[in-house]
Amino acid sequence: MRRLLLLSASLLFNFLLLNSSARAQSNEEKAWMDYMTPGEVHQMIAKSDGEWSFNMQMWMKPDAPPTTSTGTTVNKMILGGRYQESVHKSTMMGMPFEGHGLLAYDNAKKIFQSSWVDNMGTGIMNTEGTWDDASKSITFTGKTVDPMTGKDMGIKEIFKIVDDNNHVMEMYMVNDGKEFKTMEIKFTRKM
Repeated sequence: MRRLLLLSASLLFNFLLLNSSARAQSNEEKAWMDYMTPGEVHQMIAKSDGEWSFNMQMWMKPDAPPTTSTGTTVNKMILGGRYQESVHKSTMMGMPFEGHGLLAYDNAKKIFQSSWVDNMGTGIMNTEGTWDDASKSITFTGKTVDPMTGKDMGIKEIFKIVDDNNHVMEMYMVNDGKEFKTMEIKFTRKM
C-alpha cells in the first residue's frame, strides 16, 4: 500500500511538473511571438513608406542665420514590416550629403528606437522616444558626439506627423546645459 501511495504521489508530481513546464514554455513562446510580430504601431510607421522631398533649415549656432537646402527621402519597411529604413540625400554645406536611418518600435519596451548614420560623421546616433497621440509626434532623446570637443552631448528630436503627406522633424542639441534648435526639416510626400 505504501509503495502504491509513493508511486501515485510520484506520478502526480511528474504530471504537475511537466504541465508546469509546458505552461512556462507556452508563456515563453507567446512572449517571443508578441515581441517579434509587427503590430498596429508598425502599420502606422509603414504609412510613411515611399518617396518624399524635403526643405531643411540648419543652425550652427543659436544666434546664426540658418542655412537651407532641399533633398529627398525614401522610406521602406524591411524585415517583414518590423523596421523602417530611410535613405536621405541632399547637399549640406556645399557638399553631397547622404544619411541612413533605421526606425523601430520595440514591442517589449513599448518605445520607438532610432539609429542614424551619414557621410558627415563616423559615429552612430541612437535615440529612444515615445508617441504622443495628442500632438501626433514622437519625441526622441539620446546622445551624440560633439566633434569640436569629442564629448557626448544631449539631443532631442521631435518628429510630427502633420498629415499623411506632410511631416516635420525638429532637432535640438544641448550644449553647455542649454538647448537650442539646430535643424528643421519639412517633408512632403511625392505624388
